[in-house]
Amino acid sequence: MVSRAPMPLAARRTFRLAFTTSLAVALGYGMGLAIPFIVPLLAVILSAAPAPPPGPKKLLVLVVAVMFSLGIGILLGPLLQSAPLPALLIIACGLFFSNRLAIAGGKVAPATLLAFGFTVIPAASSVSQALASALIASLVLGVVLAVLCQWLVYPFFPEDDARAPVAAGPTPTESGWLSLRATLIVLPAFLLTLTNPAAYLPLTVKSILLGREATQLNLRDANSEIIGSTLLGGILAIAVWVCLSLAVELWFFAGWMLLFCLGLASGAYGVVRTRFKASFWIGTLTTMIILLGAAVQDSANGKDVYQAFAVRMALFMAVALYASLAVALLETWRSGQLLKRRKTDLSGVG
Repeated sequence: MVSRAPMPLAARRTFRLAFTTSLAVALGYGMGLAIPFIVPLLAVILSAAPAPPPGPKKLLVLVVAVMFSLGIGILLGPLLQSAPLPALLIIACGLFFSNRLAIAGGKVAPATLLAFGFTVIPAASSVSQALASALIASLVLGVVLAVLCQWLVYPFFPEDDARAPVAAGPTPTESGWLSLRATLIVLPAFLLTLTNPAAYLPLTVKSILLGREATQLNLRDANSEIIGSTLLGGILAIAVWVCLSLAVELWFFAGWMLLFCLGLASGAYGVVRTRFKASFWIGTLTTMIILLGAAVQDSANGKDVYQAFAVRMALFMAVALYASLAVALLETWRSGQLLKRRKTDLSGVG
């Protein structure tokens, strides 16, 4: 009897992310959630790291933590109207803490959901408590459905039994600097969202994910990866939309997402060798999901999909350009400060 060779680990991770995301698309849109693209977006955030899915106890803890962090956003919404400056300071501190939790603590998924609680929910709550409540319900249910998709897919494409070595994290000083940098990337998009939360909420979501992506890049790679992943995500969103127009069915939508996710995940996990890091391909995938989700909602609401997409894509590119410029300026300023400090230390020694 001939034994089959096990599937390579990189291939398993690729199929796992693609099938989890595709199943999340089917569940999110099939159940008619208020914001259905939240489910596949959360599926990518929770599944991108090569690790087993959380168990029932961890899921319960995650749901409680999500409800707590999103509840903070409900309280900050009225404060934005009555005392905007203190509210913005609290939001900035909350963003910094969430970024620090992701960078130093390695808890990317809870930190991202906490960032949503400090930005997306207050923006929606400042306009309508009903909108904020619908967002919270979608996010909490989205987390549960995303983990359910992980549970269903993981047994077919598991990790190896041996634990992968954990990479050394940044120093406390470095993680603080990266957290500050990510916070400064998110804040302008959040301020723009406050002018029209119903229209610009996807922009804040994108800026949060962009800030996470920027923390994994150095100055040399920032321009090509931040701008490139945003542009490629928009191009692929158009491609999926054109493919979907051939047959407007939920299962076709999930199938097309499966194919496109397979291509992007193969780049993220090294099945296809490229010069880009995994963050580039994951950033492209999340951008594609956000833009597609917004386009589907525009179509359902009777809006001009192509005009809305063009405006949204222009805003996404503007945020990407700002993020790239901000990284360059901040790193240049920091390098100058470090150089001055070294000269001061050398002169003191002399």
